[in-house]
Amino acid sequence: MNPTIKDVAKAAGVSITTVSRVLNQYSDVNPKTRAKVLKVVEQLGYKPNSVARSLVMNRTNTVGLVVSDLSRSRNGHHFMFEVLCGINDRVQELGYDLVLFSTSTTAQKKTPYMDFVRQRRVDGVLMMGIRLDDPYTHEVVAASVPSVLIDVPLTSQTCSYVSTDNIAGARMAIEHLLELGHSRIGFVNGHAQAAVSQERLQGYRMALEAGGIAYDPQLVYYGNFEQEDGAIGTAELRSRFDDLTAVFFASDLMALGALKYVQNLGLRVPENLSIVGFDDIELAALMQPMITTVRQKRYEMGRSAAESLIRILEQQEQGRGIILPPELVVRETTAPHS
Repeated sequence: MNPTIKDVAKAAGVSITTVSRVLNQYSDVNPKTRAKVLKVVEQLGYKPNSVARSLVMNRTNTVGLVVSDLSRSRNGHHFMFEVLCGINDRVQELGYDLVLFSTSTTAQKKTPYMDFVRQRRVDGVLMMGIRLDDPYTHEVVAASVPSVLIDVPLTSQTCSYVSTDNIAGARMAIEHLLELGHSRIGFVNGHAQAAVSQERLQGYRMALEAGGIAYDPQLVYYGNFEQEDGAIGTAELRSRFDDLTAVFFASDLMALGALKYVQNLGLRVPENLSIVGFDDIELAALMQPMITTVRQKRYEMGRSAAESLIRILEQQEQGRGIILPPELVVRETTAPHS
């Protein structure tokens, strides 16, 4: 039979309570007693009952990943997958389990954030895909449960965030196009309630103005980060400006949609239109021509988010923002303006 906590206590010559306090890492145990108990635990091969331990510690060693509007039809999963892999790998390395939950704006209005967390019995929460106007965006900051937001720059005592430097990334894209001689540069952005949309718009404006070009809101089209938005946005911008020579897209999927749209018109990229995307998903390097884009370190973003959450849980670290640097990847969809 497997050894029990009673067997450990008897072999170590201490009480069951002392063994329990050692295993649950209480700080008020004599160091010599702690070492003695741990040695017996190792010798006997004793393994604590995880369910009983979680009840004692009021911890489940489970982290929840909450994704907004998760569905089979959303193309944004190309971005999410590597972030999820980074989260899962680091959470497991740190001794936690990961559980995936889906939510939506409608569901959030029905169930307050703290009720949502308590019902699922998780120690902390990672949140991705949340909109700035979603109820949970504001509730999570005030919640007592440790949380980390991905791509939403909000912090509190128990809430951190991890994001790419979207302003710098957008500036890289526009500066690259300006260096190639383009001056009429459109921007197909994501929806206005995404923090990254606001930041990338800021970078777009800053780069244009630094290049001596006035910002024109008519050169900006708002989509939803999806492939079809790239085609629709490009068509709209070309109808507004017949001298449009380049377009920056807030996601590679939108850039991909624009590329196919332009090619279906019988035009060529980059000869007739230069295109820059954002994310550097795998499809960007598989297209013909390959898409110039701003690379996000998506796997590292997931790992950083997981590490940040565990630090809040185990070390009571105060919430903070973690900004990862982007990288411009020049491929085949940009060329000098002739």
